[in-house]
Amino acid sequence: MLVVPYLAALLVAGATWVDAPLLGAWLGGYLLSYYVFQALKSRRPRRYREQVTWYAALTAPLALLVVWARPAVLWYAPAYAALIGVNAWYAWRRRERALANDLAAVAQSCLMVFVVATVAGRPLAPVVGVFLACAAYFTGTVFFVKTMIRERGNPSYLRWSVAFHLGAFALGMWLGPALAAFFGWLLVRSWWFPRRPFTPKQLGFIEIGNSLLLLAAIALTWI
Repeated sequence: MLVVPYLAALLVAGATWVDAPLLGAWLGGYLLSYYVFQALKSRRPRRYREQVTWYAALTAPLALLVVWARPAVLWYAPAYAALIGVNAWYAWRRRERALANDLAAVAQSCLMVFVVATVAGRPLAPVVGVFLACAAYFTGTVFFVKTMIRERGNPSYLRWSVAFHLGAFALGMWLGPALAAFFGWLLVRSWWFPRRPFTPKQLGFIEIGNSLLLLAAIALTWI
């Protein structure tokens, strides 16, 4: 979820040298936030002081370089601050598995599509479809994984998951045949997989494959 929207945007918007420090800041920021949230959850910030310090020292210079090269990325700062605030609140409450917390993380990752386009100096309109495709895939995956693990056997979650994937399939049909086929497969997955025994490891490998299929569908649609 961290790299797929970034790579998808690169495919459509093109790459510049700023994308390298952007990726470093994005990955470093994720690791920094992980340890900050662990500190909030544990109520023991000293335990994670070293990790927070190291990842802050790694992330800050890269982020400043990106801002120096492309000041327009600051337009996204309020949205990221609000979404990170949601994650922090759930970490403090020790409810990281809450649906709203997962969706906030999805939104952060998918907004990277627009950040990459801004870094490339491209208009945002051509990557709106890429954003929608990534958001639909990862949001649907949140529902799907819950039906496979934490909410397995919960008919309400299963109905929500299938209904969402049906909507994502309709979106795919609007975006193009490659994405229609991709989201059609995900619709079948959302209905059929919860009726079969899969381990978390198996699901992880399947979703790696699905991420690659998403990138392929985006490339066939917009390149």
